[in-house]
Amino acid sequence: MTASPPSPTPPVAATHPHAVKAPFGAVRQDEYYWLRDDTRKNPDMLAYLAAENRYADAQLASSKALNETLYKEITARIKQDDASVPYRLRGYWYYSRFETGKDYAIVARRKGEMTAPEEILHDQNAMADDHAFFSVGDSEVSQDNRLLAWVDDTVGRRQYVLRVKDIASGKVLADEVPNVEPNIVWADDNKTLYYIEKDPVTLLSKRVKAHVLGTPASADTLVYEEKDDTFYMHVFRTRSDKYLCISVESTVSSEVRCTPAADPGRFAVIAPRQRDVEYQADHLGGRWVIRTNWKARNFRLVQVADGAPLGDKAGWKELVPHDDKVFIEDYELFDGFVAIEERSGGLLRLRTLGTGGKSDFVASDEPAYAMNLATNAEPNTPWLRYSYNSLTTPNTTYEVNVGTGERKLLKRDPVLGGYDPANYVTERLWATARDGVKVPVSVVYKKGFRKDGSAALLQYAYGSYGLSTDPAFSVSTVSLLDRGVVYAIAHIRGGQEMGRAWYDDGHLMHKMNSFTDFIDVTRFLVKEGYAAPGRVAARGGSAGGLLMGGIANMAPQDYRVIIAQVPFVDVVTTMLDESIPLTTNEYDEWGNPAQKPFYDYMLSYSPYDNVAKHDYPAMYVGTGLWDSQVQYYEPTKWVARLRANKTDAHPLVYRINMEAGHGGKSGRFQKYHETAEQYAFMLQQLAVP
Repeated sequence: MTASPPSPTPPVAATHPHAVKAPFGAVRQDEYYWLRDDTRKNPDMLAYLAAENRYADAQLASSKALNETLYKEITARIKQDDASVPYRLRGYWYYSRFETGKDYAIVARRKGEMTAPEEILHDQNAMADDHAFFSVGDSEVSQDNRLLAWVDDTVGRRQYVLRVKDIASGKVLADEVPNVEPNIVWADDNKTLYYIEKDPVTLLSKRVKAHVLGTPASADTLVYEEKDDTFYMHVFRTRSDKYLCISVESTVSSEVRCTPAADPGRFAVIAPRQRDVEYQADHLGGRWVIRTNWKARNFRLVQVADGAPLGDKAGWKELVPHDDKVFIEDYELFDGFVAIEERSGGLLRLRTLGTGGKSDFVASDEPAYAMNLATNAEPNTPWLRYSYNSLTTPNTTYEVNVGTGERKLLKRDPVLGGYDPANYVTERLWATARDGVKVPVSVVYKKGFRKDGSAALLQYAYGSYGLSTDPAFSVSTVSLLDRGVVYAIAHIRGGQEMGRAWYDDGHLMHKMNSFTDFIDVTRFLVKEGYAAPGRVAARGGSAGGLLMGGIANMAPQDYRVIIAQVPFVDVVTTMLDESIPLTTNEYDEWGNPAQKPFYDYMLSYSPYDNVAKHDYPAMYVGTGLWDSQVQYYEPTKWVARLRANKTDAHPLVYRINMEAGHGGKSGRFQKYHETAEQYAFMLQQLAVP
């Protein structure tokens, strides 16, 4: 007889007294605060992370075979030698393509026609050599089509480096600017680049600078500096190509300033910032079109003719009026029409508005779907490109002629392995939350599924920052559906699926609605027979990881397993520390805990602060050592405190990617290793064959 191997022993983190003080006098003890090391070199901290990874390997050994099966299944559905739909810009057709076995894209163009010789702009596979992580941000061709400027990140910390090359020769110029945002724009002189410099500690976007090719970065001209640390920055060219603009945005206000692209000078403010007034502006055809929530909670579109005073809101002329039931999310200008992304009934749809005022909707045939503006690089066309997908329909690119109504299918992303959308069913449901509010839920399952209360369910949500979660297709979800798992997206408050009020009811002093909505959707789905009470999994990442931490404390009995990726779980401590990246940007999202009412409310749901001695579900927690959005030590401390307090025998797995940041591994296929590992663990816990 052979003895069974001993069960792996979970790591135990040391504890050291540490007081976290609030300005008004409140004090909390954080015994795991020592696990924070901004240099990421502390040997004791690194030893603990290594021990957690070894423990994860041991805990996941029993699901490793399933992990490998899932990875092969998922990646086998992806066409390896695929290419994007080409788009035209200034006489060239641009596209990206993949080669078999390669993780990164080749970005290329052809002059005049797609039959012309190919010019490779980026072979990202070669660029990624010798880097465990690689990501390209903006990649912009100069106005004369000769030079390519781009920014790349080889760490995962989102501190990009600006580079430039001559396209014809392929020679990379000596110009190099470190620590920038992934956002750049050319001036018309084809030698000046505008970029955003980051604060090296907080990683906030601080200064817009102009770099002239051939000069050192130290000589770059300061164009604009943002003094308010609650604002983000962005640089762009208007649709007309006539202006360069700087946009600054906080959670509740915004401001745009522009200068002529042909002769840049002072960047003039379109409308001065005002709290609780947001706007974005674009220019084409002798007018400015502005999307704003001024006197319009769900936003409206207004226009101002060239020469009229932009800052005088009283002179803004209505283009699309406000609608209490329709949220205007985005828009794009064309010579003969405006394309509008808007939400109604929780779904993202498109409509076009012609110069004569005629409005047309782009139709859909499914109850739950998402439409988005695709790449429309040039405005002088009657053709609108858009993408369409759903939980059963792979991403599809269409173009529709706004004048005639003719529609062309340009591409549907291929899904290999015999995938047939007809074998799956998607539904749109409405769950009643405990306060009576109806919460939309998107559900998908394989045909033949019976609502008899026996199935396993994976429920996902995000629910923060007004970011809406659309019912989009996923090649990895198919592996769950084929095993009889039901997949559901809970469109909880904190997103913006149902308009601005939906967001307002899910942040600041109403954040608790996000947690209770998610729990109430789970109970609704179980009651309606979509899942067995003991076979429910929950998954979320980043602010959705906060959601996972919250429900783990508030309703652990409702979930068999929880997956929390890069979770924001130490809310109060992080928001008290202005040196941590993003903290000051977040005050209007979570509140400022230096003020006691916000402190007390945030403390009531902060996952780290509410860990208690009770049973928790099985849990998989993931992070990246170089995460700039949610620092690695938040989930690290949370896991350590969970281990010390939980009273159950359910597995708690903590996976730390030592060579990545917030988005996990880079590369087209690498991310599916993480997905497969999480899903294998989950399926095992849910007893899915």
